Amino acid sequence: MQKLDESLLSGLPPFSRLNRAQIREILDQARIQRFEEGEEVFSEGMEATHFHLLLDGFLRVVRTTAGGEQIIVLHISPGQLFGIAAALQRDTYPATAVTAAESIVLSWPSPLWAGFTAQYEGFATESYKTVGQRLGQIQDTMTEIATQAVEQRVAAAVLRMVNQSGRKTEEGIEIGFPVTRQNISDMTGTTLHTVSRMLSAWEKDGIVRSTRKHIVVTAPHRLVEISGH
Repeated sequence: MQKLDESLLSGLPPFSRLNRAQIREILDQARIQRFEEGEEVFSEGMEATHFHLLLDGFLRVVRTTAGGEQIIVLHISPGQLFGIAAALQRDTYPATAVTAAESIVLSWPSPLWAGFTAQYEGFATESYKTVGQRLGQIQDTMTEIATQAVEQRVAAAVLRMVNQSGRKTEEGIEIGFPVTRQNISDMTGTTLHTVSRMLSAWEKDGIVRSTRKHIVVTAPHRLVEISGH
């Protein structure tokens, strides 16, 4: 792969206060990898040898519950750091990262984390802000699963994906990465059958349109009402 230009990182929060020479130093220490849709970047419990930045694509973050159930707890958009176990003072990854679409990932060896946070202005504060937001999102998801009715949970999960990646089309707002009914089941702690029945009902009501791996929300306000948010 060709050498990456500094401008790719200059607008991203962890790097926004750095000059081109500093960004060049960071890029020169990175490994670039391309992943196909559905590939694992790392798995839960694995030794955290690297931390990463998603340059292009989308990721699903999957955690295993005490009962052995796998839950998709959040999605990661381009331009975000992930797998930053060092920020949580862990030496293993707390979750599994799976690509939701073809993705390009930059990776750095974990021992560089301490130097990056000490040396580069803004890197630490922005990174820890991201960690805090993610922990909040995971907590919200787990609370929804524990306390909300299934229809509310599914509506909230679809809205989250729309807010994160939605792009306007003639029909409505399309989720910007492939998503299956099984994925939504894994996000909401419910069965595939229930999700399928719900999406079919919403489709009849003109709230969504769904085809294989694609969902378009045609009436976002109705979904907001159903979610109770």
